[in-house]
Amino acid sequence: MLASTFPRRSTTGRTVSKLVIATRESRLALWQAEHVKALLEQRGHDVSLLGMTTRGDQILDRSLSKVGGKGLFVKELETALEQGQADLAVHSLKDVPMDLPEGFALACVMEREDPRDAFVSPRYACVDDLPQGAIVGTSSLRRVVLLRALRPDLRIEPLRGNLDTRLRKLDEGGYDAIVLAAAGLKRLGLGERIRQLFEPEQMLPAAGQGALGIEVRAGRQDVIDALAPLAHQTTWLAVAAERAVSRAMGGSCSMPLAAHATVAGEYLQLRAAWGDAGGMVPLVRAQSAGAIADLESAAGLGTGVAAQLRAAGAR
Repeated sequence: MLASTFPRRSTTGRTVSKLVIATRESRLALWQAEHVKALLEQRGHDVSLLGMTTRGDQILDRSLSKVGGKGLFVKELETALEQGQADLAVHSLKDVPMDLPEGFALACVMEREDPRDAFVSPRYACVDDLPQGAIVGTSSLRRVVLLRALRPDLRIEPLRGNLDTRLRKLDEGGYDAIVLAAAGLKRLGLGERIRQLFEPEQMLPAAGQGALGIEVRAGRQDVIDALAPLAHQTTWLAVAAERAVSRAMGGSCSMPLAAHATVAGEYLQLRAAWGDAGGMVPLVRAQSAGAIADLESAAGLGTGVAAQLRAAGAR
């Protein structure tokens, strides 16, 4: 469900005191779920976790674009919501498909952590220090095309697995460097592993990167009311614009697409980039800015930026 306005508290709906959070069982996913659990408990709710393993966690020998996309990380959690085993699911928003299935809603977007990408290496201080032909690991097509734009001489190799698995593969010597989301490293207290933070001008983040989204069944107004105090409207406006770019482009993890917005008061600035995974078409960039009042106007800005990308040659 795509809302044009922020969810509102019900004045007549029932309240809920016991809540079950569906979550993946990776260390980062559990940190995120525990974070939401603690905030809800501070508001008087009795909260427990339902840990689950998703197909996205199980399939590690192929890229996500070849096995069904990022929706593989949320399907089992949605099934738990649908069957009444859980009341809400906590996701890294960049893993959430642009359009949710019928009957589900994005009930809350929380305040964003650092949205930037991080360069991690045991030997090199930054991407410019890498020698010609160095091996860099990433599972993201977006990062592949942006790294090629920065350093076309690098060898970019696939890297799947949760955050700890990726760091272990780096430390075992399989890569000279890897690129990860800064937010995950910081949330797990691993900020010291970051050697360089890529500024958006160098490597534009993915839509929703660094933000947590909470999914519920659309009819659960009681849960939506319970989550309302956790929402961060500025972040929500920014990610609504970013996700609208991806939605308008038919975005999935098989599309090398970046979108990043910043909000200052009622003014939103949005930048996007599209690349050709085959390396045959130069990187295409677009941007726009304007006053935004609600999720609908933020999404409208994103749709306009997507149109700019297509007009400039993005497919």
